[in-house]
Amino acid sequence: MIEIKNLHKSFGDNYVLRGVNLYVKDGETLALIGRSGCGKSVLLKHIIGLMKPDKGKILVNGMDVNSRSVNIFEIRKKFGMVFQSSALFDSLTVQENVIIGLREHTNLKESEMIEIASEKLRLVGMSNNKNLKPSELSGGMKKRVGIARALAMDPEYILYDEPTTGLDPIMADRINVLILDLKKRLKKTTIIVTHDMHSAYMVSDRIAMLYEGKIVFDDVREHLLTTKNKFVREFIDSSSIVGINEK
Repeated sequence: MIEIKNLHKSFGDNYVLRGVNLYVKDGETLALIGRSGCGKSVLLKHIIGLMKPDKGKILVNGMDVNSRSVNIFEIRKKFGMVFQSSALFDSLTVQENVIIGLREHTNLKESEMIEIASEKLRLVGMSNNKNLKPSELSGGMKKRVGIARALAMDPEYILYDEPTTGLDPIMADRINVLILDLKKRLKKTTIIVTHDMHSAYMVSDRIAMLYEGKIVFDDVREHLLTTKNKFVREFIDSSSIVGINEK
């Protein structure tokens, strides 16, 4: 379980997080929505210890991420991160990109790492592209490789940072379907940061909204369309999520 308690973060006079309180239960998929630049990605970076808060706590399985007694590198191994830009290494093949975390943090044999890479690439439908370089991949294919790499070390938690950004609607929907499929197969605790309402509604169990540094909505996704919360209504009324079919 991940717990965020009264989290504050500012950059100079820019107060990004103003007392965020949020939890993520084991096995659930939480979508964190909000306008671009509202601090969603900043919150993700706090969860994995890339940023330190001005005030507040983040607990992962009861351990304070920012405690001096906690080995932050061991905590980070519990997370698989899917970056907004995919963040693949241009000089490495698809297979090598998936393996890189295993090579850095495990003592596995090369044959064992290749076997793991093959399994993860199969999960995301990229088995036939393992020898390609990122420059030879489409945007959607890069996202899939990024997901395979995030899964390589069998993390407890998967974090997606804007997984559909930069994709056309058809490809974005395919990524949503893939996230749903992995959710059903792997049952990993998942946080998806997005301003794509279609994606948030399609893949999540619960939705939270970050607005002006605080969580202003936190409920099961089915309540999103009927909420009277003015901040949420303004956000969803500009999107096209009404009528989405369950998948």
